[in-house]
Amino acid sequence: MATTDPIADMLTRIRNANHARHKVVEIPSSKLKLEVAKILKEEGYIKDYELIKDNKQGVIKIQLKYDPSKKEVIATIKRVSKPGLRVYVKKDRIPKVLNGLGISILSTSKGILTDKQAREIGVGGELICTVY
Repeated sequence: MATTDPIADMLTRIRNANHARHKVVEIPSSKLKLEVAKILKEEGYIKDYELIKDNKQGVIKIQLKYDPSKKEVIATIKRVSKPGLRVYVKKDRIPKVLNGLGISILSTSKGILTDKQAREIGVGGELICTVY
């Protein structure tokens, strides 16, 4: 089954694995997904991730993170821009997620960035998803 929106698929897999309290979730790899995984790790939403090479596109193995009381670190992970409805924001219109408690992940001309990084550099872009 071909997924028309690989990023939505990735976020859904993370969300489902999270709710089911899985330790690890595997996602078909792509450059964009690796960048998103990297940001999720940098921002402390996941423990770690690794790329497992196979003869096809490879698999990203994401280690999910829970707080000491076993509560999921990612409360909500939501796709914003979809293939049917792209959402672009100008640099001065980048939304704050939960007053800065959450993050937005944007695809910009400078690469995949968090809302904070994009504001610092002064670039807008496509709003991929929000996480908190």
